[in-house]
Amino acid sequence: MTRSSGFKVGMGIVFAVLAAMHDAAAQAPTLSVDPSRLPRLGTIDERFQSYNVEMVEVTGGRFWKPYRSSASAPSARGDGNAENIPAGANPDRYAYRAPIDLSNRRLRILAAALAPAYLRISGTWANSTYFAESDETPATPPNGFRAVLSRERWRGVVDFARAARAEIVTSMAISSGIRDAAGRWRSDQARRLLSYTKSIGGRIAAAEFMNEPTLAAMGGAPKGYDAEAYGRDFKAFVAFIRNNQPDVIVLGPGSIGETTASQSPPQSSSDFLRTRDLLAASGPGIDVFSYHHYGALSQRCSGIPGQTTPEAALSETWLASTEQTLAFYRSLRDEFAPDRPMWLTESAEAACGGNPWASTFLDTFRYLDQLGRLARAGVQMVAHNTLAASDYGLLDETTLRPRPNYWAALLWRRLMGATVLDAGVHDGMHLYAHCRRGGRGAVTLLAINTNRTATATLRLPAASERYTLSADQLQSASVKLNGTVLELGPNDELPPLAAVTSPPGSIEIAPATIAFVTVAGAGNPACG
Repeated sequence: MTRSSGFKVGMGIVFAVLAAMHDAAAQAPTLSVDPSRLPRLGTIDERFQSYNVEMVEVTGGRFWKPYRSSASAPSARGDGNAENIPAGANPDRYAYRAPIDLSNRRLRILAAALAPAYLRISGTWANSTYFAESDETPATPPNGFRAVLSRERWRGVVDFARAARAEIVTSMAISSGIRDAAGRWRSDQARRLLSYTKSIGGRIAAAEFMNEPTLAAMGGAPKGYDAEAYGRDFKAFVAFIRNNQPDVIVLGPGSIGETTASQSPPQSSSDFLRTRDLLAASGPGIDVFSYHHYGALSQRCSGIPGQTTPEAALSETWLASTEQTLAFYRSLRDEFAPDRPMWLTESAEAACGGNPWASTFLDTFRYLDQLGRLARAGVQMVAHNTLAASDYGLLDETTLRPRPNYWAALLWRRLMGATVLDAGVHDGMHLYAHCRRGGRGAVTLLAINTNRTATATLRLPAASERYTLSADQLQSASVKLNGTVLELGPNDELPPLAAVTSPPGSIEIAPATIAFVTVAGAGNPACG
């Protein structure tokens, strides 16, 4: 996704170092927990932990420039997607990248280890991407489009999804090239994409009409596009899905930019479309209510309010922003699409590709805390942006080696099951509980000590196995599991994720560390 230079994401919070220091000074607690007696809250989708591959990664084009890159973007002569950037965006924030190699062995191994998952192919760039009508790909996009998606590259997406045991989620082109003379959306491109996917043995599990309709103008919609036009187009999209591939889940609206703390967009964003107006205009038709969340804008969008700092990255103010955004969109869900499940279809440390510390252990606290909070709140799916692009990717985009958030994702996948338990809310330590994946009666606790100086204590009545994530420096690019650095083997083998066994009693959670604690003998009746 992208952000215009005048737009303030979400709350627009300027996180103060003083507030972060106050949080850190609080005393870490001693908690006594009996995993056998934790009540059941509900369940989440088995693909709860998911990820995005941006459409621009598939087609090739200009995406967020890495911080380490000070040179201008390399030439992309002959690539019709080379200049594909969102409307009104500052080109200096972007760098050209060739299409991602979805056949890469390492990429497939690492993605498959997170299975099952949803693979979302979307983003701002998808709004104006033309899907080729044959194996002969146009050298440049047709009028009204900014990029071309070849059949070969989409076939690569379908093959990758199959290898990674992932279900495809996407969105449709909505730019002027897909419209009739009256400006109404036509289903030609959507029909072509869904039909071709099916013809090669693939499946699109779910689709949003467009990416981030609250920012429609920036996302490639025609000039003057408003909520009424969106409502008309969304109804046409729903009718197309119901009549042609009714098994596709209709997601919507996929909004961004509103929270309980800032229910109106800033005056400088005159093109912003309010979600309430979009839902009122579009009427029923949503199967799943989708939304996006970024707690701030990254340093790339310098000069825009809403940025955060490394000093605030463990503060409650920062971590709680995910619940504030959820509260806003959940209230709209309750009003316009009651009882529909909720999916967070795009999220990461910060918009505009993430801050420099998004690729370090420091962001792992946000990543896991967000999963824990949203699972506890009943959100059914969270798609991290991205799998392997820019600074917020789970994998380094050049080497495809895991970053700290990937290792956290792997531990979550192996240890946290779909049944969510109520571990309570505690001052000083964030504690979440799920039935352990694949363990009858077993419980896994996720204990996050955000205190930078004080040790927290967890008292358990039964023996447990502990998996502690730590780093020598919070902004380290590597992470340790129980004191050993996690890294791939010589043939891209995943290392053993070995636990430390603890007898009944107290477990210390060191300052600024994260521990998954499994109690195999909990015998919790909710985990049968």
